[in-house]
Amino acid sequence: MANQKEILVGEITHYFGKIQVAVLKLSKSLEVGDEIRIQGGEIDFTQEIKSMEMDHQKVKKAKAGQSVGLAVKEKVRPGYKAFKI
Repeated sequence: MANQKEILVGEITHYFGKIQVAVLKLSKSLEVGDEIRIQGGEIDFTQEIKSMEMDHQKVKKAKAGQSVGLAVKEKVRPGYKAFKI
């Protein structure tokens, strides 16, 4: 369960297994360097955002309502939640 310091920042909408990239639909802003936790099913891991892309362009930050692609270290599925730590 997410602790009180964690803020829900979005939900996974797609996952591309060959390149290990998740598409995250944001409900809050997110920046490169932020630490996130992804939870869903039996998956629960944290990682730092090293890079994000929107429309195949690298971006440093994205805001609520946008979707970003980011490399993830574990397999995720649509519906999994992402929290900023």
